[in-house]
Amino acid sequence: MNARGFTLLEVLVALAILGIAIVASIQGFAQGLRLLKLSGDHQEAMLIADEKLRELVTPTEGREDGVQQRYQWSRTVTKVPTPELSDTPRPVQWAVFQLEVQVRWDERREVTLTTLRTLATNPSGTPLSGTPPIAPGLTPPGRMPTTAVPRR
Repeated sequence: MNARGFTLLEVLVALAILGIAIVASIQGFAQGLRLLKLSGDHQEAMLIADEKLRELVTPTEGREDGVQQRYQWSRTVTKVPTPELSDTPRPVQWAVFQLEVQVRWDERREVTLTTLRTLATNPSGTPLSGTPPIAPGLTPPGRMPTTAVPRR
């Protein structure tokens, strides 16, 4: 008899291969969803850190902690020593501050943003309000000099 078809062994091998392929693809999709959630959490933490850096208008040394949604944040402001800026007596002094914001979530996850900010002060260290007077030709720290180019 000349029977055509698959044997039981061939069917079992085909089902085993199909089962392994399906399990691997489901695990791949699940890993992709986990990474998508982690990416969203990381983006949200970066937005909170950026917001906490930008909302500080006049920096003063110290530490501040808080909670926003499910994220814990801490902001640390330290004054950077700049003897080259304070050695010469001037009506306007410049103070440089380092701002650091750490945002934590999910026990082990954390992002940190750090930046520097300059602040005009009088010689006693009190911040000046408004734009400080700048001598002609001098550029305050943190700003690039601008030059006007005449049009032809």
